Amino acid sequence: MKLAQRMGRLGTESAFEVLAKAKALEAQGREIVHLEIGEPDFDTPAHVIAAAQQALDKGFTHYVPAPGIPELRTTVAEFLERTGRLRTSPDRVLITPGAKPIMFFTILALCEEGDEVLYPDPGFPMYASIASFAGAKPVPVPLREENGFVIDPDELRSLVTDRTKLLILNSPHNPCGSASTPEQLQQIAEIAIEHDLVVLSDEVYWALRYDGEHHSVLDVDGMRERTVLLDGWSKTFAMTGWRLGFGVFPEPLVEPVTRLMINSVSCTSAFSQYAAIAALEGPWDDVDRMLDAFRERREVIVSGLNAVPGVSCVEPGGAFYAFPNISELCLSASDLADRLLDEAGVACLPGTSFGVYGENHLRFSYANSVENIRRALDAFTELVKAH
Repeated sequence: MKLAQRMGRLGTESAFEVLAKAKALEAQGREIVHLEIGEPDFDTPAHVIAAAQQALDKGFTHYVPAPGIPELRTTVAEFLERTGRLRTSPDRVLITPGAKPIMFFTILALCEEGDEVLYPDPGFPMYASIASFAGAKPVPVPLREENGFVIDPDELRSLVTDRTKLLILNSPHNPCGSASTPEQLQQIAEIAIEHDLVVLSDEVYWALRYDGEHHSVLDVDGMRERTVLLDGWSKTFAMTGWRLGFGVFPEPLVEPVTRLMINSVSCTSAFSQYAAIAALEGPWDDVDRMLDAFRERREVIVSGLNAVPGVSCVEPGGAFYAFPNISELCLSASDLADRLLDEAGVACLPGTSFGVYGENHLRFSYANSVENIRRALDAFTELVKAH
């Protein structure tokens, strides 16, 4: 069977591949510490689960409007305004089964052969994968450690051409844990406005920040009509398996993206949307407890990595990832990640899973217990000493 050529342009997400390999080793009796997969290790809050159960009992098991139920679209708009992030109207909000469709639909609606998409590297691998699949040219914007793993506006400006159509931002950032400042975002916004770029702002980790307020390119005047906000429930509310995301779109994109939804997924499951309402309207205590736990784990893993001979790690400002520099170990990121799994029983990802500029780094997800993180650090240290 001959596949379409475009399938050769579609990548994958290495975290799931490493997870499968780690699970296979566990099936053989090995003990593995999982620091590869990017999902909170907490249960979904009880009041959210209860809302889904009530919705099922009430018979909300049928089709709903493709953009989402009106109650949830209104709740999202109210939530964004209440949390000081964005003032928008419900008709700009679209509910999707997970946040990835926001990326897919935005790129498919905007980009075609010859267009260029600027994306952060290291960065979430789906950015380049989807852009390439759509026929556009993905252009990496390097995130350099000496610059705090954030976009350098001057370097960004040098990469813009007359073919650039879309700029993707991500803050707090996966895999580096970095967070953009208002000054950087102001300069990035000026570039977007000057060159008439659409911006896709991936803010799925917005609630998981440790020092100060969340900042967005949407805070800059003139950006709301050229920016797609991507967010969802997976990270904030430990709801990865629920597959719930939302986008806030400029008005010209709402109808085209709705058509893409109708042609692909029809709609997002009805009962889960009522759970989403409960999450946004309900108590914030579970989110605060999760953030406190991540803050403690961040301190343990960053200090522990900096104590490993030949390894250095900057402190992340958000999300739940550490991105240590391993250049002094004189091993490639992929080789070291493989050895950590095969020899030390620690599952992590090479920085190159997130782009070529991720070389000389590893990504550890500290969405695991302090006890397991310490076990992983001990095993890492022993492996390095034996190297």
